[in-house]
Amino acid sequence: MREIITLQLGQQSNYVATHFWNTQESYFTYGADEESPVDHDVHFRPGLGADGTETFMPRTVIYDLKGGFGTLKRLNDLYDITEDASSSSLWPGQAVVHRQEPIEASAYQQSLDTGQAPPELTTSTVRYWSDFNRVFYHPKSVVQLNEYELNSTLMPFEKWHMGEELFANLDKEHDLLDRDLRPFAEEADNMQGIQIMSGIDDAWGGFAAKYIEQIRDEYGKTPVWVFGVQEPVRGLPREKRLLKLVNKARALAELSSQASLVVPLAMPEELLPSSIHLDASSPWHVSALFAAAIESTTLYSRLRTTDLAYSSNLGRMTDLLNVFGRQNIANIEMSPIKPPSPAQNGTNGLTNPTNARGELVSNPNDNSIDDESDSGLQKGTASLEVDLSSPQDLRLESGRRPRKRYVFSQVQTYRGPNIEKTAADDEDGVTTGHFGMRRRPKVHNYRSELSFPLLDSYPKLFRDDNAHVVKECIAMRTALSTDTSVMAKVRGLRTAVIRSIGVEDREMIGNELAEIAEGYKEGWSSGSDDDDD
Repeated sequence: MREIITLQLGQQSNYVATHFWNTQESYFTYGADEESPVDHDVHFRPGLGADGTETFMPRTVIYDLKGGFGTLKRLNDLYDITEDASSSSLWPGQAVVHRQEPIEASAYQQSLDTGQAPPELTTSTVRYWSDFNRVFYHPKSVVQLNEYELNSTLMPFEKWHMGEELFANLDKEHDLLDRDLRPFAEEADNMQGIQIMSGIDDAWGGFAAKYIEQIRDEYGKTPVWVFGVQEPVRGLPREKRLLKLVNKARALAELSSQASLVVPLAMPEELLPSSIHLDASSPWHVSALFAAAIESTTLYSRLRTTDLAYSSNLGRMTDLLNVFGRQNIANIEMSPIKPPSPAQNGTNGLTNPTNARGELVSNPNDNSIDDESDSGLQKGTASLEVDLSSPQDLRLESGRRPRKRYVFSQVQTYRGPNIEKTAADDEDGVTTGHFGMRRRPKVHNYRSELSFPLLDSYPKLFRDDNAHVVKECIAMRTALSTDTSVMAKVRGLRTAVIRSIGVEDREMIGNELAEIAEGYKEGWSSGSDDDDD
């Protein structure tokens, strides 16, 4: 088997992961003559419930703060055997039991428990990520950290060092890898990798960095992918935005030295295309968009290996993206594909749109891609509608002229019916960098007829050309790229935050960020006019 173990670190990542697990659950088939194209053993583990019932639950460990789990219980209906507390106590006297008032289950959860048609979820009815959760978790998967409380105003869990200290204290007491991760790893026959979803703009970044450091000591050769989730910052005061940038800078510096691949995700500050209606103040909405990109990009790591042409694994995709061995931070983009109307003649309604970088969005049905366009698009590479890789960070590199983006390697995914192969799909375009140096971007294409399912737990984000809500499923394109825009973002981040980092860490973090940026100008410039002071 090709098992992947998931770690979910913090409230932001748990929202994303809940959408991810709901989607995986929707791929299960129950008819004797039906077979899912997804290999469920990759992400799910078999087991036995407390009453001997066979179970199939996610291979995941969920960490959150006190109050972050909402109505989710550590022991669910498959494992909950009620026992009188007084009967199991060694105390001979009368026991006094104090119980905190439980959080009332949402109407959606109540409908799942009773088997009734669920009510429509809204941004006001989703209070916690557990309010729209559709799967059962093993008791070992649920880990509540009581040292901090969710949304506390007295001691918010928002500074990098808090995450580092929390991990160190817990690890000293329990050895977190032995207690939480190792049981799932030992069940795996041939572990494909570890997938981590974590906040990187708050204290969870520090927690994740220490966790991955321990993972590297125990599982040195195992691919580790990190999806670094960030909260929208529009409307936040300046000091909060700066704190998030400092946390992110430290996260990129630390995680890039340990993880196989780091994929930052953030909502673009520019307007989204008309096909997406999203409330940026709702973590349910924002995480749904992130989850669609993550689930579609990694789909090919869990397809059944009978489709050898388009099945892959985390290790292979890491090697495809990291061309020069120093490029393990990747950008992620996505485009929902609207069903074309007859009047569009297969254009999908794309009339020279641009993305957050100002690049022309590539049309999946257009075969006429030049070697290099004015927008910087290279032959064979894709530039999609929604750039989730923090394109606003490019503006942090003040005082420098904007540069075209050059792609070193790109993994393109196409999912959905009737997605035609284009002439550019099998061509690696040669592009010219500074001083006439020529590079051939590596473009790798994966396809599946399995559309992205739009469940009743998923917000109604997508619209067709007539502004009607898209229901049931939608075709999707994604692109995961290593390119020179990472250099500009990391440099700008370094300049913006370096004076806000403590003196004891300033030089180390500054040097690490500079080294990361250096790895993304391989072959494109001599460095004579680009070096930092």
